[in-house]
Amino acid sequence: MEFRHEYKFQISPLDRQLLLSRLRPLGLEDPHASAGEYRVYSLYFDDLQDTALRQKLDGVENRDKFRLRYYNGDLSFLRLEKKSKRGNLCQKRSASLPLDQAKAVLAGRPQVLKQCEDPLLMEFYARLCRGLRPVTLTVYRREPFVYAPGNVRITIDRDIRTGIYARCLDAAQATLVPAAAPENGEPLVLEVKYDAYLPDIVRDAIQVPGAVRVAHSKYALARRFE
Repeated sequence: MEFRHEYKFQISPLDRQLLLSRLRPLGLEDPHASAGEYRVYSLYFDDLQDTALRQKLDGVENRDKFRLRYYNGDLSFLRLEKKSKRGNLCQKRSASLPLDQAKAVLAGRPQVLKQCEDPLLMEFYARLCRGLRPVTLTVYRREPFVYAPGNVRITIDRDIRTGIYARCLDAAQATLVPAAAPENGEPLVLEVKYDAYLPDIVRDAIQVPGAVRVAHSKYALARRFE
């Protein structure tokens, strides 16, 4: 998979309403969304030195992180993802992971992946053997839009929550709290991803005067309690 362009912007609730009023009439809604949105659940992994977290906080341009992800509370569709960043470019590789194997990994038995043939699962197994471990769970609401030309994906994320010291997959087993400090208000994040080019119809629709480009990380935000 090739690297894609990725940009993130912090927006206000009013900005969100403006964007929705522009994007919805264009018919760009993601068919996987229900009533225009879905919930994203991600269990992030890091090593004993918190390399992924430290690299993010230090602004290292070339970095990677692993996570287990599912949607709308449905653990039957569980994916292992490796997110790689190279400056403003990103790449996401994924592989299906059965729930029983994921539970074994979380219970400290990574050897269940030893015979996997998928290259990503093989890499995950090797990293687990070198100390990679689950560190935090995040849950948030996502409003997605897609546009085939340019392979464009636009998302608005809000209501970002984290499980305090949660190393589990099931959000029902975690105590979920707002990831951002109350004095900072609820973070709303606009993400724009595309391949080689961003079509003008989309570029015009996402213009938000005053929107601040940010290096936002839900993973780093979720670990503020540690």
